[in-house]
Amino acid sequence: MRLSHKAVAEFIGTFALVFAGCGSVMLLERLPGAISPSAIPLVFGIVIACMIYAVGHVSGAHFNPAVTLAFSVARHFPMKEVPAYWAAQFGGAIFASFLLSALWPAGVSFGATVSILDSFSALLVEAILSFFLMFVIIAVATDTRAVGTMAGMAIGGIVSVAAYVGGPLTGASMNPARSLAPALFEHRMGGLWVYFLGPALGTVVAALVYEWIRGGPASKANKRIDNPH
Repeated sequence: MRLSHKAVAEFIGTFALVFAGCGSVMLLERLPGAISPSAIPLVFGIVIACMIYAVGHVSGAHFNPAVTLAFSVARHFPMKEVPAYWAAQFGGAIFASFLLSALWPAGVSFGATVSILDSFSALLVEAILSFFLMFVIIAVATDTRAVGTMAGMAIGGIVSVAAYVGGPLTGASMNPARSLAPALFEHRMGGLWVYFLGPALGTVVAALVYEWIRGGPASKANKRIDNPH
């Protein structure tokens, strides 16, 4: 599979995540009653699951710079392809926020992640949520003993659960691209480092812990979420 094809798949998947997820947040603010607040975590989880089934066999369906980093650190993804994936993921997220900003009038939130906690507590929450997200991802994506056909449901499920638990606290980003894109259009750059460092720490630790638990890298014959590699 060509890197350009995989990058386009990552662009589309991350675009879908931000456009649908942040779009639902904007809809809640603009049209109260049009969508239930409790439905927003489901939107994020469902769109992730759908895009995993759509392009998981093409790019591995990372849609998250922190996930790409963790796969690379755990030696399940080539470091030389990381910049292309990051560019596609950030590009897709920013383009989605750009279109949302064009569709909605000024003064509407674009779905930026906002924390009610101090910086250290927010960092800890994001790291913990990202740990469990990556723990599930690396299990279903790389371990031959996991049920690969359920990957989309499992990952979408953990995204929704994390959003329910952490959403009121930090916005439950777990994804630097998802946080950066709306923050750019809301001019809300303060504290953004939390949404870069927290997910990076959580996902990398999760990947290394899972590798240790299962006793080393899984068989390279297994090709699920990170199939192209």
